[in-house]
Amino acid sequence: MSANIGFEEKLWAMADKLRGSMDASEYKHVVLGLLFLKYVSDSFEELYEQLQDEEWADPEDKDEYLAENIFWVPKEARWSYIKENAKKPEIGQIIDEAMIAIEKENESLRGVLPKNFARPDLDKTRLGETIDMFSFRVGDKESRSKDVLGRVYEYFLGKFASAEGKGGGEFYTPMSVVKLLVEMLEPYKGRVYDPCCGSGGMFVQSEKFVEEHQGKLGDIAVYGQESNPTTWKLAKMNLAIRGIDANLGSQNADTFHNDLHKRLKADYILANPPFNISDWGGERLQDDLRWKYGTPPPGNANYAWLQHMVSKLAPTGTAGIVLANGSMSTNTSSELEIRKKLIEEDLVECIVTLPGQLFYSTQIPVCLWFITKNKAKNGKRERSGEILFIDARNLGHMATRTLKEFSQEDIQKVATTYHAWRGTNDETYEDIAGFCKAAKLEEVREHDYILTPGRYVGLEEAEDDGEPFDEKMERLTTELAEQFKESKKLEDQIREALGGIGYEV
Repeated sequence: MSANIGFEEKLWAMADKLRGSMDASEYKHVVLGLLFLKYVSDSFEELYEQLQDEEWADPEDKDEYLAENIFWVPKEARWSYIKENAKKPEIGQIIDEAMIAIEKENESLRGVLPKNFARPDLDKTRLGETIDMFSFRVGDKESRSKDVLGRVYEYFLGKFASAEGKGGGEFYTPMSVVKLLVEMLEPYKGRVYDPCCGSGGMFVQSEKFVEEHQGKLGDIAVYGQESNPTTWKLAKMNLAIRGIDANLGSQNADTFHNDLHKRLKADYILANPPFNISDWGGERLQDDLRWKYGTPPPGNANYAWLQHMVSKLAPTGTAGIVLANGSMSTNTSSELEIRKKLIEEDLVECIVTLPGQLFYSTQIPVCLWFITKNKAKNGKRERSGEILFIDARNLGHMATRTLKEFSQEDIQKVATTYHAWRGTNDETYEDIAGFCKAAKLEEVREHDYILTPGRYVGLEEAEDDGEPFDEKMERLTTELAEQFKESKKLEDQIREALGGIGYEV
């Protein structure tokens, strides 16, 4: 699926124009709240129309919608009604009442939807224009399959982050990166956890994966936490829309300072923590029990995230974590010490470097860390004392001028290699120069515990074209001589032309 839906940029330009003097963090609530309302209304109205065409069905029967995991939307909350009233001065009140009505009818949304559209400082003319702007579909079956809501949200969040001066530190993980993590971890059954769950994309993909592999959706239990209140609400909405029963805690909370799942031991952890955050309050957590392998520096949370996730793993659990590339080679004393201990304890299973330009809102190149408590028991191949390195920087295609995506083939190439190394598929694992290498701990020690795959996988072997060396050299030197001759001819012509207008070179 192409990254470019085509209307994100246009939509943002319109939305930003309508924002006027309102603060971006305030406006975010307005736009994302309306987007959600449009989403539930689209999915409701699509089924409503189908039921109207069925002889024995009643389109106003709430149970018909619950059976399909679609929210029941009362008449006064349907988009058609809101759009009809968009130009009225009381439109703010109408939307607040719509949000209240939806929450009242749908238990899983209690306390989640924004209800402050009637406030005096929100320009009602602009609000009406924003409603008109959302004329496209986001919640019908086709849009859901393309995750249009997630994609628009991803684009908007990146734009809001930059408008709020956060430099894109908090964002939605691109779908192809989430898919890669999910295909590698294969969360079929057990507890799935994300300590910084954003809008819930990891959970959505995990459920899709189970569905696609004919598993039972109820076989996985979902646990998450998110510190940003708006994003936490959006995750609640996002999962509720899809009928995913998730424990995201009773409110938003900071994972480091208020862990809402203290006793949890997860079978799978999928996470994309904000990169390199410096203001995570590390100085207040110097003696935390999670820092088993060393105290992370207060100026960078990367190694705090890693250790938090290690502390949450079940005895045979595995974590897949997106981190900035610096995490693989940083040599600040505390981070190097932690990395050394993680490696020596045989917790690091696999490292994958990804190409740049995968994210809307940051150009920081990233990598995937896979960490496990017990290599001997989470695969059929004996891998103790071994780390798999995969260099995936040459994979992916430019989906737009600025954005790269993985194809399903790219995802399969990396995932199949990982599973062959683990012994969990029918393939036989082999090192491939320039792409993958299973390195022993001894080799990692020789590289001073640096985990950059490029150091281990070597250079890709050039394809042998079968031409004997002597013949190839003769051919190439002849071609080069011809090119030199042509170059000299051009140089003489340029000199002559310049001389003709009075310039000697």
